[in-house]
Amino acid sequence: MAKIEGFRIKNFRTLKDVTLGRLWNQQQAEPLTPMTAVIGKNGVGKSTLFDAFGFLADALKSGVEEACDSRGRGGFKRLQAQGQKGPIEFEVYYKEDGNARPITYEITIDVDNSGRPYVLKERLRQRRKGQKHGWPFSFLVLNSGKGVVWKGDQEGRQIDEEQGDFDLLSLMALIKSGEAKEESKETEVVELEDMRKLGIATLGSLKQHPRISAFRQFIEGWYLSYFTPDAARSLPLAGPQKHLNIHGDNLGNVVQFMEREHPKRFQIILNRIAEKIPGINKIDTEKTNDGRLLLRFNDKGFQDPFYSQQMSDGTLKVFAYLLLLEDPTPPPFLCIEEPENGLYHKLLESLAKEFREHATGRKGGSQVFITTHQPYLVDALEPDEVWILEKGSDGYSVIRRASDDAIVKNMVAEGLPLGGLWYSDYLDAR
Repeated sequence: MAKIEGFRIKNFRTLKDVTLGRLWNQQQAEPLTPMTAVIGKNGVGKSTLFDAFGFLADALKSGVEEACDSRGRGGFKRLQAQGQKGPIEFEVYYKEDGNARPITYEITIDVDNSGRPYVLKERLRQRRKGQKHGWPFSFLVLNSGKGVVWKGDQEGRQIDEEQGDFDLLSLMALIKSGEAKEESKETEVVELEDMRKLGIATLGSLKQHPRISAFRQFIEGWYLSYFTPDAARSLPLAGPQKHLNIHGDNLGNVVQFMEREHPKRFQIILNRIAEKIPGINKIDTEKTNDGRLLLRFNDKGFQDPFYSQQMSDGTLKVFAYLLLLEDPTPPPFLCIEEPENGLYHKLLESLAKEFREHATGRKGGSQVFITTHQPYLVDALEPDEVWILEKGSDGYSVIRRASDDAIVKNMVAEGLPLGGLWYSDYLDAR
């Protein structure tokens, strides 16, 4: 399963320049863990950090202009860090699996003369086989929609970046003329029709670019939860659906798919989930005359079952999260903002353990990324899994790892819960 080892954000709202984990040029840093939690006070930028992942996923799907305007973002100028004139930048450092060479994706977004956002720069790079130092090999470079791409999954002598920035226009001219014979074999000049669309969206659909395709599929597979219990209570149209959507309003469709495709496993899943939700004795299903499948929750102490439309927000939320973790083909990256909302506090530690077991499981579950305000949830986490987001003296967000504080690390090693230390202000900047 692919995993993000590091992520950098520049000029995105309060995130003027924030890095989590390891980047290609910051190899001394520890990579992100399979389970990552970001904590902090209100207004420090946790929702903005969550939305940075959502923005990148939306940009791949519909282009940067629509991504700037969707989900109430308010356009590029509202997203650009206040007081900054530079473009918005993202950098993702990830591995396809444990043995693969990491790949770096960089994207720079700016506005044109008419004030419309477009992709100024886009790059994918990867170290050559056996290479431990030096500049990684770039197999996709685009400036304002024009550039070069290396076909296949092998390295070549396409770009010599050891000496610094190369002259992209000169290289494109040489390839077109055929004078750069070595480079011309596997390198092609590309020019995108729409500079507001990501190059990986177009080139990633072509068979001759397997590495670009793999990265595109990786981002397309991200699951960012915007779950709302009211949506989950709705009665969807009949018809099975394989995966839970971001709002959870197809919960009944996923249940229908699981019962049809994996009936024995689904019953085991329902029994397992029922054991983990307080007050629930049994969960089963009931088919309606029009082919829909209704969830029935058998509450302890009551003879007649309750349907999902009658269940509490917390019960529906826990059921949706646990069902998501039981997906036979889980998303590579699972991002949830404040999963504790509406949940009984004693459920949070067990929920955090469920997330970690899923993220670190042998079967290759999702990498889990959450933001939280709840010390009870943080109690179940280790210092290297927790990042503390704060406001700097200049008003912009700064972030650090809890494990960077030796005192905190030693106190947790002695048996003190991390959430308790946070509640007692031991995680505050000193």
